[in-house]
Amino acid sequence: MKQHAPAAARNRAPILEVLRRVLPPRGLVLEIASGSGEHAVHFAIGLPELSWQPTDPSPDALASIAAHRKEHAPPNLRPPLALDVTAPRWPVTAADAIVCINMVHIAPWEAALALFAGAAALLPPAAPLVTYGPYRFGGRFTAPSNEAFDRSLRARDPRWGVRDLDELAAAAAAAGFTHDETTALPANNHALVFRRAVDHGG
Repeated sequence: MKQHAPAAARNRAPILEVLRRVLPPRGLVLEIASGSGEHAVHFAIGLPELSWQPTDPSPDALASIAAHRKEHAPPNLRPPLALDVTAPRWPVTAADAIVCINMVHIAPWEAALALFAGAAALLPPAAPLVTYGPYRFGGRFTAPSNEAFDRSLRARDPRWGVRDLDELAAAAAAAGFTHDETTALPANNHALVFRRAVDHGG
């Protein structure tokens, strides 16, 4: 039932440090594509003043999230919800922040566009949308390992691939977000922080 992602154990602490700095002090954090649920448990424990809502489109992932939640039982971790970013309606109607780890490269480009569009409908002005994963910058990979990873992703599905920050920032801007910061993290990954523009729709 429970799934384990080795990378989660390695990257959860550095990601948490970014989240502690950029998330609001209180409110509801919607996590998109929560996967095994290990990040959700770690972040909920590390951010006790925030309510954490994990989601995933996969029934197996939802079962794993529920199992990890039952084992660790942080009181601020909500039961997982089924959520597909490309669906016209999400099961959450409002949030104070959104976190999305390792999704945009293991999904079609339409999923990234849907992430920004859905976040724009949920978040108040100035609220953060945080993504994490490998990225290209100005068309360049940050390491040969990321270039090899990109090839392997595209071999599995031509619609997948390591995304370029310039393209993500343009998609974010079209949905009413500004690119606020980029933080380098271990293993050639980065955390990107986008914020909903104060003068866009609210």
